[in-house]
Amino acid sequence: MQIRTSTHTGRVPVTVFHLEGDLDMESHEQLQQQAAAAYEAGSRYMLLDLSKVKFMSSSGLRAVYQIFTMLRGESAGEVRSEIAAGTYHSPNLKLLKPSARVAQVLASAGFDMFLEIHSDLEAALESFG
Repeated sequence: MQIRTSTHTGRVPVTVFHLEGDLDMESHEQLQQQAAAAYEAGSRYMLLDLSKVKFMSSSGLRAVYQIFTMLRGESAGEVRSEIAAGTYHSPNLKLLKPSARVAQVLASAGFDMFLEIHSDLEAALESFG
């Protein structure tokens, strides 16, 4: 997997991870490490560009979830109840342009219940803050 990052400054600075390749057992740690490094450097808003990810395994889902929990500021219990009620979307982590196959994996795992999925980069960036 290739991961390129860029930073966009709008209402808040957003780190965009442009992913290319499969997000699977071999690559999930690379994404987690780069997200953790961005977090340590001060990034609190992240967008995962999934437009060039053709396959996502359970390891990829785990990486996305770990980034979500790293960025989550609220208590886990409060977030769980809001997710169950369908009223929570992460203000800190969002997804961009997953392929139909990857979107199906995300929906099957329930990630679309708490992560906003955008089809346009500018709209995604504007949704932060």
